[in-house]
Amino acid sequence: MTKVIMQQADVSLVIFDWDGTVMDSIGRIVSSMQAAARLAKLPVPSDFAVKQIIGISLDPAFDILFPGLSQTQRQQLFNHYRQQYLEYDTTPTPLFNGVEQVLQQLKDKNVKLAVATGKARKGLQRMFAETGLAAYFDTSRCADEAQSKPHPDMLEQILQQLDIPAAQAVMVGDTSHDMKMAQTIAMPRIGITHGVHGRDILSQYAPKAIIDSIPELLKVL
Repeated sequence: MTKVIMQQADVSLVIFDWDGTVMDSIGRIVSSMQAAARLAKLPVPSDFAVKQIIGISLDPAFDILFPGLSQTQRQQLFNHYRQQYLEYDTTPTPLFNGVEQVLQQLKDKNVKLAVATGKARKGLQRMFAETGLAAYFDTSRCADEAQSKPHPDMLEQILQQLDIPAAQAVMVGDTSHDMKMAQTIAMPRIGITHGVHGRDILSQYAPKAIIDSIPELLKVL
């Protein structure tokens, strides 16, 4: 879909998911989680299984991938995953093509920007520092500051802080978790297919549009 579906004058805020939407980090998340499982002597989840939990907080993700963990196992798994992702896994995590240019164009049009991510605050701050994108965003909410997606708590906090109604905001994300949390509060949403979920899944949540790349966002707004 590339036709204009929302007039930009009606959009005051665009909220982006991070992993799989802004940054192509899916490969590293999958391989780091699998390595962590091996180190913790747990059954190694499939690529598909790990992809389905991308975007939600680690605690509920662990419950889905490794049901019945003890608190000790949970902490060991967390430590292994964090170490793998930050130190040992060398899978590249580039920004998707065109991200910074799109952010700049939206800012030039006085549209506010935010991030709603399953990353913890430390993780997002690290990514902001690595990519240099922090200055584009007016605010952000992370997994350790709100209830996990698909609960709309992150979005509600952002809307309240910026004093913008849901109808004047747009959620952009690559997973059903992103689409569902926006749908719950009747926030317009745009699915993007270069991450975890394809059109068949994203379309189930009645998005205003489904795009294949970040630059297409400017065509549908």
